[in-house]
Amino acid sequence: MGNETKNFHFMELDWLVYFPKDGNKGKYLGYNVLFRDRKEVISEPKHITLQEIVETPEFENKYPHTIGYYKEASEEGTEFKPEYLEIRRVNCVDEFWLFLNALDI
Repeated sequence: MGNETKNFHFMELDWLVYFPKDGNKGKYLGYNVLFRDRKEVISEPKHITLQEIVETPEFENKYPHTIGYYKEASEEGTEFKPEYLEIRRVNCVDEFWLFLNALDI
């Protein structure tokens, strides 16, 4: 995914969300992202909207979320160890929007 995306790791859920560098404008819910659930045995990133993520029961009902923002991970699989540039604990979706806004997403 590298430099063309801004990458987030939802630590408790073990989800990865990749925001493309260009192409998203307007409200965050309509943003197109790549989503990967690392708990799945074979997990290829899927193209979905951010709304599809934040409206899942797993996301909505399991606050707080610890979210790490990183450039790229050194490894994948069990050796996944991203170098986080920032980590935030969010207690509601509005705090998640503030985090994205602070990172100029």
